Amino acid sequence: MVSHDASPRTVIPIAVSPDRGPIEPPEGADAEMVSLYEAHKKIYPRSVSGRFTRWRWIFVFLTQIVFYGLPWLEWGQRQAVLFDLGARRFYIFNLVLYPQDFIYLTGLLVISAFSLFLFTAVAGRLWCGYACPQTVYTEIFLWLEKQTEGDRSARMRLDAGPWNWNKVWRKSAKQFLWIAVALWTGFTFVGYFTPIHALGLEVVQRNMGSWEVFWTLFYGFATYGNAGYMREQVCKHMCPYARFQSAMFDKDTLIVTYDEARGEPRGARSRKADPVSLNLGACVNCSLCVQVCPTGIDIRDGLQYECIGCGACADVCDTVMDKMGYAPGLIKYSTQNAVDQKWTGKQVLRHVLRPRILIYTAILGAIVVAMLVSLALRTPFKVDVVRDRGSLARIAAGGRIENVYRLQIMNATEASQTFHIAAGGVPGLQVASEQDVTVESTQSRWVAVRLQAPFDAASPGSHTIQFEVQAQSGTATVSEKSVFIVPR
Repeated sequence: MVSHDASPRTVIPIAVSPDRGPIEPPEGADAEMVSLYEAHKKIYPRSVSGRFTRWRWIFVFLTQIVFYGLPWLEWGQRQAVLFDLGARRFYIFNLVLYPQDFIYLTGLLVISAFSLFLFTAVAGRLWCGYACPQTVYTEIFLWLEKQTEGDRSARMRLDAGPWNWNKVWRKSAKQFLWIAVALWTGFTFVGYFTPIHALGLEVVQRNMGSWEVFWTLFYGFATYGNAGYMREQVCKHMCPYARFQSAMFDKDTLIVTYDEARGEPRGARSRKADPVSLNLGACVNCSLCVQVCPTGIDIRDGLQYECIGCGACADVCDTVMDKMGYAPGLIKYSTQNAVDQKWTGKQVLRHVLRPRILIYTAILGAIVVAMLVSLALRTPFKVDVVRDRGSLARIAAGGRIENVYRLQIMNATEASQTFHIAAGGVPGLQVASEQDVTVESTQSRWVAVRLQAPFDAASPGSHTIQFEVQAQSGTATVSEKSVFIVPR
């Protein structure tokens, strides 16, 4: 209770004026110094069940089956997905990519970015709420925490209580499970860059390389810290997506919304009470929507950048509405225009195909088609030409001019290939060295190539020539330019 005869109190923030020094309170007023930075309060998300929660766990299982299972999948005689940085070859099922194929990685990143823009403009932050690694691992770590320490109220009592045997063994069990999951995650991550069967053998023999140890521990520690402790802080303060998402939102973007017109004024009441006679809305002010929120916000305050669109508040609110005998959907996935104008589901869907969505879709479709066509027409081998700097040009037997080159032929197929080397661009130019070269599957080979031309075939100076390398098992041909030097 506030005493009305108490003297007014002035709150002075901790700040320093650059010109006058510390700010002084008005004369005769009681001052209280407060910090503008509130200490972080741990969030204890309440367990919830419902259709959105089930979908969230479906995505948890799907993403982790792919992440943990893909390195163990065999493709022929090798790992299906392997980024071999030492050999500078990247295996993705039947594709073998080299550093020269970096353009495909760029295309993949552009496709991912445009897909995120498109998905956000249509359905808000559903990626964050269902498939983002931070959300997925937080769900896993929260489930492990629940199994060892209990549900929300039990965890709060345990943290507030004194240290005893019950608290020690529960906390220790939780930490053991968290560390085990984190280390397995780090091991799997490294398994995408080092063959995972060989990596597992190195772990058993305690013979892991220094970089393998570093990345296993680093990725494991990041998983442990982000999912176990930082949780919503990553989404609220570290992830840039929360900051620029507003640029992709509009009033027809699907978001988690609270129907204020139906829910207000909120207030507690019995199940048998008539809310109309009490002048109350559908919201019973149970605060369960706040308790289940993984970022600790109140969705009834409107759309906030911290909301990750997980739908936990919608699930728990529907449960309360069902118990009260009210219609579900007080908190639901909808759009701002749909809530304001009372649209039906069909009307919401009709507003999905708006100009910005069509533009995003057209750009994304064009990039995807271009990348697929490029992959389909991609030559299954590559050639690099390097002049032999130790011998630019010389006179060979028979008075012919000879230039020496080094060709790197990279076989990007899963079978051994034989390549035929030819050259042109100068009259009478011939390959004086071996013309047919065999390169094993997914390997590269350096080949010394000698080109000879008649002494009077061209004027002194440098002349542009073309190397033609053709795979004998098909019609694919690669042309590479170089220069042929005729001495003066």
